[in-house]
Amino acid sequence: MPETYVVRPIGWVESPLVEPADAPKQGDEGAPDAWIVVDATLQPAIRGLEPGSDVIVLTWLDRADRSTLLVHPRDNPANPLRGVFATRSADRPNPIGVHRVEILAIDNTRIHVRNLEAVDGTPVVDIKPQLGPR
Repeated sequence: MPETYVVRPIGWVESPLVEPADAPKQGDEGAPDAWIVVDATLQPAIRGLEPGSDVIVLTWLDRADRSTLLVHPRDNPANPLRGVFATRSADRPNPIGVHRVEILAIDNTRIHVRNLEAVDGTPVVDIKPQLGPR
């Protein structure tokens, strides 16, 4: 099994959120509308995405602490410590963010979305269709 893998961003997030501490814990908890900007060379990959549909956006949480293994869920010290694999904490060995968002509009390589709690400049790793009910 390889020790490392190469993951190349497909784009980045443009958001009014600039500090991780200002981001809501989940997108549906008050995240402002944001844009996913897809690299121009990948523009054909957007074909088939439509406003009104839900997609899963995978991000690389580049400001996360990769050494964290235990957290108090939702950063609340009253919650007992849990392993990061049992939480949605951004801090974890491989800080991959998973975000269910609604597409509001598409403008060439820019995808306007609702419910994305990632901060401005966050690398986007992939976009996948939503499976099952919301």
